[in-house]
Amino acid sequence: GPAHLFRLAGKCFSFVESTYKYEFCPFHNVTQHEQTFRWNAYSGILGIWHEWEIENNTFVGMWMREGDSCETKSRQTKVHLVCGKSNKLAYVSEPSTCVYSLTFETPLVCHPHSLLVYPTLTEALQRKWDEAEQLLYDELITDQGYKKIMKGIFEEAGLLKATEEKEVENKKISLEFETLEKCNKEYKQLSKEIKELQDLLSQHGIAYKGISGE
Repeated sequence: GPAHLFRLAGKCFSFVESTYKYEFCPFHNVTQHEQTFRWNAYSGILGIWHEWEIENNTFVGMWMREGDSCETKSRQTKVHLVCGKSNKLAYVSEPSTCVYSLTFETPLVCHPHSLLVYPTLTEALQRKWDEAEQLLYDELITDQGYKKIMKGIFEEAGLLKATEEKEVENKKISLEFETLEKCNKEYKQLSKEIKELQDLLSQHGIAYKGISGE
């Protein structure tokens, strides 16, 4: 990520709301401690540093995932980075069960270019990005195709964790195609498979009611 944010590593920032104390340690974790005298006061991890949240090719926040278990899933926290006069945890909420939202203010993100992804990449990945922009401009790829390439670049840079989708990608046929050529190729393949299945049904004397060309 942005090198100038690494100076936050090794530091922790706390925020107290009601009976809870939240602690955010950038590039490490987020914890919650119940400030009561109850014998079973909760103290635990709301997420461990995992990946960046990237929107419009800009860093907007940090995802802390794989926290303590909560019913059927793990607790996770999204930390929003906003411009502020000093480094401080400013706001905490729980928009949905066991998914937390923290707002972290810091002067390190006040510059308009401070959270751009492009400058943080290697030259090789910047070239890949440039090529993707050119392909999109020349209308040789769709918006969907462009987003897929960008996601791949961010994953290769280690900014995003590769999703499990990649493992099952070969086992399923995507319903969205990056180019018309790929769509046509897939259509021909499916048409061929349908024809073979129709022939198989005919051999066994099974009537097939279908609209040809559908």
